[in-house]
Amino acid sequence: MKINWGTGIVLAFIGFISFILFFVIRMNMDDHANHDLVTEEYYKQELKYQNEIDAETNANNLSSKVIIEKKPEGLTVAFPKEIDLKKIKGTVSLYRPSNKHLDFDLPISLSNTHLLIPDNRLLGGRWDIKISWEYLDKPYLFKKSITY
Repeated sequence: MKINWGTGIVLAFIGFISFILFFVIRMNMDDHANHDLVTEEYYKQELKYQNEIDAETNANNLSSKVIIEKKPEGLTVAFPKEIDLKKIKGTVSLYRPSNKHLDFDLPISLSNTHLLIPDNRLLGGRWDIKISWEYLDKPYLFKKSITY
């Protein structure tokens, strides 16, 4: 049996469509590709967004900024020197975009000028860090994306 041009084109289209459908079905069934929202209660978080903007503005108006450094022990978070460290209360949230099961929050408890996030809690890859604290009844917020 001889295949002409018309039959070859139809077979090529069928092969291409099958190829695309295979990958669409495979990606939808794959557990590694979770399509989660950034937060569970996205719309509630959106209503609080102006408060976050104000808190970020407060943090940006400080004379020195929050500094995050990678060290062998883990990540160190250094707060501005102008702040009395005993009066800070808040949390450090680490969000892993690729896996929500790795997300965690740490309370801010400072014995000296910096907070240490242990190396064993952090896997290599991208992390979004959100440090929200209150100092003298004024909210502050610092956000940064890092690759650990």
